[in-house]
Amino acid sequence: MTVFLMLMNTFVAAAASAQERIELGDGTQLTVFMVRPAQSSGEPSPLLVLMGGGPGNASISRDTSIWLGSGFAERGWMVAVPVSPNNRAFRGFENNQKVAQLISVLQQRYDIAGGRVMLAGISNGGMSALEIARRNPDAYMGVVAVPALATSAYDNRALKDFPVYLRIGGEDELGWEDRFDDTVAALTEAGVDLDAAILDSAPHMFRMNWESLDPWLEKTKASRGSEVP
Repeated sequence: MTVFLMLMNTFVAAAASAQERIELGDGTQLTVFMVRPAQSSGEPSPLLVLMGGGPGNASISRDTSIWLGSGFAERGWMVAVPVSPNNRAFRGFENNQKVAQLISVLQQRYDIAGGRVMLAGISNGGMSALEIARRNPDAYMGVVAVPALATSAYDNRALKDFPVYLRIGGEDELGWEDRFDDTVAALTEAGVDLDAAILDSAPHMFRMNWESLDPWLEKTKASRGSEVP
């Protein structure tokens, strides 16, 4: 499915996405697209930080907030989709830290729950999510990487017993399906609590299989979401 069709299918949810400029603890500002839960329970909502693919620029992040962020929001998550400050997704120490600072600021809001946060990302965003989780896994519930790659068990040793949901398209235009087995081997050897699969006939960016993802989200939130780092 093309991004255009996914946008059309979620057009109604677009109105719930709002762009904000948020000041971080280091004094810099980050542009963030916020997607509020479709229905309010009256309680603070769990936070999910979702990172778009490619450079993570404003256009990609806005589209990601609409066609995927809205799906998470329909399931009760408060979704934050940050825009990369330097067109490098959120890869590398400096950008990783900006996400950690963003979470600290957002969790001061009355309608966002404290404690562990779910990380999610597409392509470069998925690998950003894994990087961020490796730096402080106790701060996060898990990672939804749709898709992402990993090459080293050693690099991922910090994620022992950490929940990761990984999906890669079976007809990925970038050939990532050819690296699926190596990625699974690296994460499994590191001891990651991994739920991984190839999606038959799916491209690099694909419609989420919520029938598979929903039970994983609920299980992960139940087992790790109530704990405060």
